[in-house]
Amino acid sequence: MKFKISCLLFIKNQHDQILMLQRRKSPNRGFWSPPGGKLNMQDGESPFECARREALEETGLSLSNQDLHLFGYVSEKNYEGNDHWLMFLFESHILLDRKPPTFDEGNYEFFSRPQIDSLDIPPSDTELIWPFYDRRKVGFWGINADCGEGKPKLVIEASPEV
Repeated sequence: MKFKISCLLFIKNQHDQILMLQRRKSPNRGFWSPPGGKLNMQDGESPFECARREALEETGLSLSNQDLHLFGYVSEKNYEGNDHWLMFLFESHILLDRKPPTFDEGNYEFFSRPQIDSLDIPPSDTELIWPFYDRRKVGFWGINADCGEGKPKLVIEASPEV
Protein backbone atom coordinates (compact mmCIF):
# COMPACT_ATOMS: atom_id res chain seq x y z
CA MET A 1 0.00 0.00 0.00
CA LYS A 2 1.09 3.53 -0.69
CA PHE A 3 1.64 6.01 2.13
CA LYS A 4 0.10 9.42 1.41
CA ILE A 5 0.51 12.63 3.40
CA SER A 6 -2.12 15.35 3.22
CA CYS A 7 -3.70 18.26 5.00
CA LEU A 8 -7.30 19.23 5.69
CA LEU A 9 -8.34 22.85 6.06
CA PHE A 10 -11.17 24.00 8.28
CA ILE A 11 -12.13 27.43 6.95
CA LYS A 12 -15.13 29.40 8.20
CA ASN A 13 -17.16 32.35 6.97
CA GLN A 14 -18.43 35.32 8.99
CA HIS A 15 -21.50 33.27 10.06
CA ASP A 16 -19.29 30.64 11.75
CA GLN A 17 -20.11 28.11 9.03
CA ILE A 18 -17.45 25.66 7.83
CA LEU A 19 -16.50 25.31 4.17
CA MET A 20 -17.11 21.81 2.82
CA LEU A 21 -16.34 20.28 -0.57
CA GLN A 22 -18.58 17.69 -2.20
CA ARG A 23 -15.89 15.58 -3.84
CA ARG A 24 -16.00 14.50 -7.49
CA LYS A 25 -12.80 12.45 -7.21
CA SER A 26 -11.47 9.60 -5.08
CA PRO A 27 -10.90 9.23 -2.28
CA ASN A 28 -14.32 9.93 -0.82
CA ARG A 29 -16.04 10.60 -4.14
CA GLY A 30 -19.55 11.96 -3.55
CA PHE A 31 -18.90 12.68 0.12
CA TRP A 32 -18.55 16.07 1.82
CA SER A 33 -15.11 16.88 3.25
CA PRO A 34 -13.13 19.94 4.25
CA PRO A 35 -10.84 21.18 1.45
CA GLY A 36 -7.26 20.01 1.40
CA GLY A 37 -4.85 17.88 -0.55
CA LYS A 38 -1.67 15.86 -0.71
CA LEU A 39 1.80 17.22 0.04
CA ASN A 40 4.16 17.62 -2.90
CA MET A 41 6.72 15.30 -1.35
CA GLN A 42 9.02 15.42 -4.39
CA ASP A 43 9.45 19.16 -3.64
CA GLY A 44 10.00 18.59 0.09
CA GLU A 45 6.79 20.51 0.87
CA SER A 46 5.98 20.86 4.56
CA PRO A 47 2.44 20.45 5.96
CA PHE A 48 2.17 24.24 6.43
CA GLU A 49 3.32 24.87 2.85
CA CYS A 50 0.76 22.32 1.64
CA ALA A 51 -2.05 23.94 3.64
CA ARG A 52 -1.20 27.39 2.29
CA ARG A 53 -0.92 26.12 -1.31
CA GLU A 54 -4.18 24.15 -1.12
CA ALA A 55 -6.02 27.11 0.43
CA LEU A 56 -4.87 29.35 -2.43
CA GLU A 57 -5.49 26.78 -5.21
CA GLU A 58 -8.87 25.58 -3.99
CA THR A 59 -10.39 28.66 -2.35
CA GLY A 60 -8.34 31.68 -3.47
CA LEU A 61 -7.44 32.36 0.17
CA SER A 62 -3.82 33.50 0.64
CA LEU A 63 -2.59 32.44 4.08
CA SER A 64 0.60 32.80 6.09
CA ASN A 65 1.79 30.27 8.66
CA GLN A 66 0.45 32.58 11.39
CA ASP A 67 -3.03 32.36 9.80
CA LEU A 68 -3.08 28.61 10.42
CA HIS A 69 -3.57 26.61 13.60
CA LEU A 70 -2.32 23.01 13.42
CA PHE A 71 -4.53 21.23 15.94
CA GLY A 72 -3.75 17.60 15.20
CA TYR A 73 -3.05 14.72 12.90
CA VAL A 74 -4.82 11.52 11.92
CA SER A 75 -2.89 8.47 10.76
CA GLU A 76 -5.13 6.01 8.91
CA LYS A 77 -3.88 2.52 8.11
CA ASN A 78 -5.60 0.57 5.33
CA TYR A 79 -8.01 3.37 4.36
CA GLU A 80 -10.59 1.85 1.99
CA GLY A 81 -8.19 -1.12 1.77
CA ASN A 82 -5.99 0.89 -0.62
CA ASP A 83 -3.61 3.27 1.12
CA HIS A 84 -2.21 4.54 4.39
CA TRP A 85 -2.80 8.26 5.05
CA LEU A 86 -1.27 10.81 7.41
CA MET A 87 -3.46 13.92 7.54
CA PHE A 88 -2.53 17.18 9.24
CA LEU A 89 -5.56 19.14 10.47
CA PHE A 90 -5.44 22.94 10.16
CA GLU A 91 -7.89 25.62 11.19
CA SER A 92 -7.71 28.94 9.35
CA HIS A 93 -7.82 32.11 11.44
CA ILE A 94 -8.81 34.00 8.27
CA LEU A 95 -12.47 33.92 7.25
CA LEU A 96 -13.78 33.51 3.72
CA ASP A 97 -16.27 36.15 2.62
CA ARG A 98 -17.66 34.11 -0.28
CA LYS A 99 -18.18 30.56 -1.43
CA PRO A 100 -15.37 29.45 -3.81
CA PRO A 101 -16.46 28.52 -7.33
CA THR A 102 -17.02 24.92 -8.41
CA PHE A 103 -13.89 23.31 -9.88
CA ASP A 104 -12.80 19.90 -11.18
CA GLU A 105 -12.59 18.39 -7.68
CA GLY A 106 -16.12 19.37 -6.66
CA ASN A 107 -18.44 22.08 -5.40
CA TYR A 108 -18.39 24.03 -2.15
CA GLU A 109 -21.01 24.98 0.40
CA PHE A 110 -20.87 26.42 3.91
CA PHE A 111 -22.51 24.49 6.74
CA SER A 112 -22.97 25.01 10.46
CA ARG A 113 -21.19 22.46 12.62
CA PRO A 114 -24.49 20.68 13.54
CA GLN A 115 -25.48 20.51 9.85
CA ILE A 116 -22.24 18.68 9.03
CA ASP A 117 -23.34 15.74 11.20
CA SER A 118 -26.31 15.20 8.85
CA LEU A 119 -24.26 15.43 5.62
CA ASP A 120 -23.02 12.48 3.62
CA ILE A 121 -19.48 12.50 5.03
CA PRO A 122 -16.93 9.67 4.90
CA PRO A 123 -17.85 7.18 7.64
CA SER A 124 -14.39 7.32 9.21
CA ASP A 125 -14.59 11.14 9.49
CA THR A 126 -17.44 10.76 11.99
CA GLU A 127 -14.99 9.15 14.42
CA LEU A 128 -11.59 10.36 13.27
CA ILE A 129 -12.01 13.99 12.27
CA TRP A 130 -15.05 15.76 13.70
CA PRO A 131 -14.79 14.77 17.40
CA PHE A 132 -11.25 16.13 17.49
CA TYR A 133 -12.17 19.22 15.47
CA ASP A 134 -14.76 19.93 18.16
CA ARG A 135 -12.01 19.75 20.81
CA ARG A 136 -9.35 21.61 18.80
CA LYS A 137 -9.12 24.51 21.25
CA VAL A 138 -8.22 22.18 24.11
CA GLY A 139 -4.85 21.33 22.59
CA PHE A 140 -3.02 19.17 20.06
CA TRP A 141 -4.45 15.75 19.08
CA GLY A 142 -2.75 12.76 17.46
CA ILE A 143 -4.93 9.88 16.35
CA ASN A 144 -3.83 6.52 14.95
CA ALA A 145 -6.58 4.45 13.33
CA ASP A 146 -6.58 1.03 11.74
CA CYS A 147 -9.39 1.16 9.18
CA GLY A 148 -8.79 -2.37 7.89
CA GLU A 149 -11.87 -4.15 9.16
CA GLY A 150 -15.18 -2.43 9.85
CA LYS A 151 -15.18 0.29 12.46
CA PRO A 152 -11.77 2.01 12.81
CA LYS A 153 -9.74 0.99 15.84
CA LEU A 154 -8.53 4.22 17.44
CA VAL A 155 -5.46 4.92 19.50
CA ILE A 156 -4.96 8.44 20.82
CA GLU A 157 -1.22 9.07 20.51
CA ALA A 158 -1.19 12.72 21.57
CA SER A 159 -3.78 14.46 23.68
CA PRO A 160 -3.95 17.61 25.80
CA GLU A 161 -5.35 15.45 28.61
CA VAL A 162 -2.27 13.19 28.76
